[in-house]
Amino acid sequence: MSETAPTESASSGISERSADVIVVGAGPAGSTTAYYLAKAGLDVLLLEKTAFPREKVCGDGLTPRATKQLVSMGIDISEEAGWLRNRGLRILGGGVRLQLDWPELAAYPNYGLVRKRDDFDEQLARQAQKAGARLYERCTVGAPILDGRTGRITGVEAKLGEEKTPVTFHAPLVVAADGNSTRLSLAMGLHRREDRPMGVAVRTYFTSPRHDDDYLESWLELWDRRGVEDRLLPGYGWIFGMGDGTSNVGLGVLNTSSSFKELDWREVLKAWCASMPEDWGYTPENMTGPIRGAALPMAFNRQPHYTRGLLLVGDAGGMVNPFNGEGIAYAMESGQIAADVIVQAQARATAAQRELALQRYPKVLKDTYGGYYTLGRAFVKLIGNPKVMKLATQRGLTHPMLMRFTLKLLANLTDPTGGDAMDRIINGLTKVTPRA
Repeated sequence: MSETAPTESASSGISERSADVIVVGAGPAGSTTAYYLAKAGLDVLLLEKTAFPREKVCGDGLTPRATKQLVSMGIDISEEAGWLRNRGLRILGGGVRLQLDWPELAAYPNYGLVRKRDDFDEQLARQAQKAGARLYERCTVGAPILDGRTGRITGVEAKLGEEKTPVTFHAPLVVAADGNSTRLSLAMGLHRREDRPMGVAVRTYFTSPRHDDDYLESWLELWDRRGVEDRLLPGYGWIFGMGDGTSNVGLGVLNTSSSFKELDWREVLKAWCASMPEDWGYTPENMTGPIRGAALPMAFNRQPHYTRGLLLVGDAGGMVNPFNGEGIAYAMESGQIAADVIVQAQARATAAQRELALQRYPKVLKDTYGGYYTLGRAFVKLIGNPKVMKLATQRGLTHPMLMRFTLKLLANLTDPTGGDAMDRIINGLTKVTPRA
């Protein structure tokens, strides 16, 4: 296969551009969906608007939850293959520095990983290709193709290659894995819910002696000290060693405060870095690339997750964890869930039976994440209040047992059955909380 598209002759063009399923977007959500669909024997088209490798804004730090998904996909996550392992989370705030190892669980490994997104995404896409998915790079998807009688999506229009050749792709099912902007979902009339939290991540890279730190580092107090009066902002800062001589340094910020829209978050990041110890190297001359930003769509902020032949996965469906801003694990998990639902639906004998199976997808998502995300939305509202955030960091961080519980809750790391008392409390809370 070429870098741009699978090889095809003019006579085979129509069949080459038809499949059982079209997946739009080859990020973690789309590539995982395509991988599991192809592995189950379905014919899958995976359409990616850019060419690999390509950059994405991300903290590059993966929790044990994401690590489990990589293992399930057969990705080589050894250090020899370029992955840096991390042992846990170091939390700073309220004058306290607390180092917490990832919990020992049956359901998840006890380590996380670090990998740059430009390389990470390509590994997943190539794994989907190996499973049998047909990947088209430099394929910009435009409008959906709709059945005039039923309103169902039956394919997409696209522009292919550097020449932007107009083409059409056809399939009875389409998966929107095109990120937060998800133009495909918008074209199908699915708009963002304003009552759900939204975040912003801004980050850059510095050459730094801290590059081989084996803990992810989170600063719970994010101060803006540029004005007359210091302000505690609704978010957190992170420092992740990349193991390659650089650190990924960034901010995750919530839209739950009046300061969200009025501040230039790139400038806030610069000021925050300037407050760090000089020997860490987070200075302008050590910056290896520009500051970049991206939106974090949280807590099912676009619904329904299935309608008229279209399924939403990952950021397109607002799957980011509102507790900690983690998106990759949920992108991959939702891709696996969507693939399983599609595979089951495709085995049904009639269109009505297939539709019944597909309509189960939103329910599975809500059963899996609904209660947890509802708790997360309440958490986001609380920490949007600077006084609450200050009290939480000052009081909470002095209690290691409470912080271990908080780590499990924020990272969504519990054993679903059995487990310890903390697991049972968290699992119980998510079960009794409404799944919206």
